[in-house]
Amino acid sequence: MDFQKLLLDVGKALSRDDIKALAFLCTDLLGRNPNSVESASDLFSRLEDQDRLSSEKPHLLKELLLTIQRHRLVRELRLSDLATTSLISPYRKLLYYLSEEITDDLLREVKFLLNKALPRRKLEDNVTTLEVFMEMEHLDVISDTNLDTLENIFQSVCPMLNGEIRRYKAQQVPNTNLIAQEMSRPRSSSFPSQTSTSLPRTGSIEMQEVKHYALEYSSSQENTNSSGKQTSQTTNTHTEGLGTYPMTSAKRGICLIINNYNFSESRVELKKREGTMIDEKCLQEVFEWLGFEVQTHRDCGKRQILSLVSELSRRDHSQMDCFVCCVLSHGLEGAVYGVDGQEVKLRQLTDPFDGLNCPSLAEKPKLFFIQACQGSVEQRAVYIEADSGAPSRICSDAVRARDSIPSKADVLLGMATVPLFVSYRDKTNGAWFIQSLCQNLVQMVPRECDLVSIMTKVNADVSKKNAGSYKQMPQPSFSLRKKVVFPVPKSSPPNLRPELQVCSHNK
Repeated sequence: MDFQKLLLDVGKALSRDDIKALAFLCTDLLGRNPNSVESASDLFSRLEDQDRLSSEKPHLLKELLLTIQRHRLVRELRLSDLATTSLISPYRKLLYYLSEEITDDLLREVKFLLNKALPRRKLEDNVTTLEVFMEMEHLDVISDTNLDTLENIFQSVCPMLNGEIRRYKAQQVPNTNLIAQEMSRPRSSSFPSQTSTSLPRTGSIEMQEVKHYALEYSSSQENTNSSGKQTSQTTNTHTEGLGTYPMTSAKRGICLIINNYNFSESRVELKKREGTMIDEKCLQEVFEWLGFEVQTHRDCGKRQILSLVSELSRRDHSQMDCFVCCVLSHGLEGAVYGVDGQEVKLRQLTDPFDGLNCPSLAEKPKLFFIQACQGSVEQRAVYIEADSGAPSRICSDAVRARDSIPSKADVLLGMATVPLFVSYRDKTNGAWFIQSLCQNLVQMVPRECDLVSIMTKVNADVSKKNAGSYKQMPQPSFSLRKKVVFPVPKSSPPNLRPELQVCSHNK
């Protein structure tokens, strides 16, 4: 395809906000105010004039589109095979990413706190987050080496965003063991979904690099033991050379359960999650039996969820062995919904507990179990016909799509289903995934089985179930470096209802 025609097609596919974002990302390359850019063709012409973009140098175009998460456009224009470059500064990407995480409500609070620092006309309602950042740069309130003011503001309105700033700063200093351990790319082990569903996720690793500013950690270091020999990671609890996380504290840890049932005030049309109270009860009984301090919160909006996570991440976990978070809600790929219909990204749940944000949990397992859909596609068995619209007691927690693999060390993320697909919840007996998880913990912990083995059994059990002609396959992903083996409780296991036996099928 002619390169100028390619640029024209890109410009037609971009929204006005996309063009503003690209101009902002190119600020350092253009050396001028991005507000002066009037259109995509104007931006591309300036980049061509400065020899930043051409048919021989198309790499910047791919990097820009990936940064603003236009992966499909990259594939459609056949740019995926190009080498990935780092022409845009990490600082510029950081500010762009922060702007994407700031909601309208948060932006109003940010503007209020900047009332004395910026001109009032720069704080009017129509001024965007990127424009606020540009004005802060113009007045030398922030820079690539000074983000203190921004950190102070975020500490008041959304402390989790400071995690991104800390990661950016960590990239600017020499590597340390703690940072390398907590920010290395995960050696994720997950049970594959259908091949056709994994192909469209081209570029997701590149976006992880954009979002997390991850410090590279040698994969050989991750897989080599102290004697210098390679070790194979397996779920067998008796494997030699594979350690076990300590589980010796008086309290096992905190187990946070967020149970969203009533979505009547949601700005997105979402149904009540019938059957979720059974899941909550089972989770509470099982994790209390395992020695956890269980904290349950119902019908939480996005703001409350983020507040709960932020508060728990600031606690001292030094006298505890691990942390567990269970979220029961509607969802989409890489996110769950608050009862207000606002999305909470999975990394907003996991990031606050990494070694940088929560040092007292460094080198300890962080376990997240998410009962929510990762999309709206229903997995079919090989013999299937289209499902009818007849009423059923089986329902799903579905909606749509984004990125979900944990990017920190010592994390296990147990998803109810693979990307793009729905998960099922029995209105009478609870969700397939949660009920299987609870039952298998009760059955396998006394046999001293490790958690990955338990999750494998959950996969096997849930895969046998069916909703008419539809199936479900959970997806555990992890960056664990050791086995998670819960001590066998001295008390009797909870008596889960007989109809919740995981091998039974929904007829």
